[in-house]
Amino acid sequence: MKKFLALAIIVASACFMTNAQTRRPTPTTRATQPRPAQTQPIPPAATPAPSAAQAADCGCEGEPLPEVVAVVNGVRITKQEVDSRIEPQIAELRKAVVEARARELDLQINSKLLDAEAKKRDKTTPKLLEEEVVAKSGEPTEAEAQKFYNENKARINADFNTVKPDIISYLRDQRQREMAKQFADRLRAASAVKVNVTNVTPPANAAGRARVFAVVNGEQLTSAQIEDSLKPLIFSVQERIYQLRKTEVDLRVNDALLEQEAQKRKVTTKALLDAEVEAKTKLVTDAEAQAFYEQNKQRVNGEFAQIKPQIVQYLQEMQKRDLQAAFAEQLRRSATLQVNLRAPEAPVLEISTDDQPAKGNPTAPVTLVEFTDFQCPSCAASQPVLERLVAEYGDRLRLVVRDFPLDQHQFAAKAAEAAEAARAQGKYWEYTGLLFTNQNALTVDKLKEYAAQVGLDRQKFDAALDSGQMADKVQRDLMDGIRLGVGSTPSFFVNGRAANDRSYEGLKAAIEKALGEKLKK
Repeated sequence: MKKFLALAIIVASACFMTNAQTRRPTPTTRATQPRPAQTQPIPPAATPAPSAAQAADCGCEGEPLPEVVAVVNGVRITKQEVDSRIEPQIAELRKAVVEARARELDLQINSKLLDAEAKKRDKTTPKLLEEEVVAKSGEPTEAEAQKFYNENKARINADFNTVKPDIISYLRDQRQREMAKQFADRLRAASAVKVNVTNVTPPANAAGRARVFAVVNGEQLTSAQIEDSLKPLIFSVQERIYQLRKTEVDLRVNDALLEQEAQKRKVTTKALLDAEVEAKTKLVTDAEAQAFYEQNKQRVNGEFAQIKPQIVQYLQEMQKRDLQAAFAEQLRRSATLQVNLRAPEAPVLEISTDDQPAKGNPTAPVTLVEFTDFQCPSCAASQPVLERLVAEYGDRLRLVVRDFPLDQHQFAAKAAEAAEAARAQGKYWEYTGLLFTNQNALTVDKLKEYAAQVGLDRQKFDAALDSGQMADKVQRDLMDGIRLGVGSTPSFFVNGRAANDRSYEGLKAAIEKALGEKLKK
């Protein structure tokens, strides 16, 4: 799928952040808990940095945060106390939305121009981009990669042969980005494009969603279209801000409990921690260090004798962290605690299910959409869960599958094409069952072998697979997934809402919630 990178550059937002669940930190105290590092989106050089006022008005906040975010044994923790320590991280996240909104208008203009040009030439969009961007970019030579390496050697901590594939990939991407920009500029110059705004801002109210930001060949682009495209990003930012605040509240609650317990025992907080953590920390034995080394040998650089001190130190710190977490949890159980933070609710996204593999009642009140990768072990593990849910809910649930082959899986894209070729002959589910069962054998010859096993017309199947006839269907799913914020597989959506808990219990809870929402309407 890397050959279609230019398509993603032109028509997809480059600022989507993965909607993967953030692991909730173990409750502990500020004394030994390092603050989690935050991944900061890097804005493209061409995007002007937003002002402080613009960043504050990002249109990305959920429901207002209460003034008192927590009360622990009568001690109040305020919003100002919490946000004062994490404001820089929150400001960066807000800025990412402002910058993405500024880019989104151009991205949507380019997308419409691209689709119109593809239709005019009677080509698919991926085919058009392959001809105009990928083919014209050319492949970087080894000499060019060597030149780049020599110019940047001081910042590269590896020999040339080790990093050569990465350098070539980087140079290829840079060329395709520049060629994509040139192509977009040519399309704009040859089209009727009128941009009505210089500063793309969020709507102040429902009526503001109707504002016309641009007109492309007579077609209006409104604020609503921009905001709807940004929903996955905005939700991701809301989740990150919530986790930042949740972590800070946990730290403040535990600090308060620690101080209260120290006062109760008439000792300092340090003396209390020494008694409950330091004194209970056991020495790490040679056998324990050796066992850790053997279990992690593939990820450890060096012989055991050389790195034993680091292993011992690491295991000691982990033991202290566990003891402190257990002590914090003990204090919490006997405390009167109220936390007023609420996790953001996933937005309802528009997800196309037309011309997709589906099981169940077409008019079911709940639709479960899965973005899958046939080489992904987690996707294979999810199949029994999905079968159980489909059987359990009967006519109340419809399962729809869309493709999202990941770049790191060499055979996933072709396997997705093969699944589409099998669907064309009415054997999608039988065929994909074999793909998930044989994830370590997905070469083209094996894909054809599986087609024979499920009784497909091999001549038709082989022709479809060899010609790349189904590549556009796979690419369409991939681009839709990127637009929806999909960053890993399997990814699930229940009636348009992202369902991050992939377990049977998690998906069942999401389905039950969707059924309840349907009953209220």
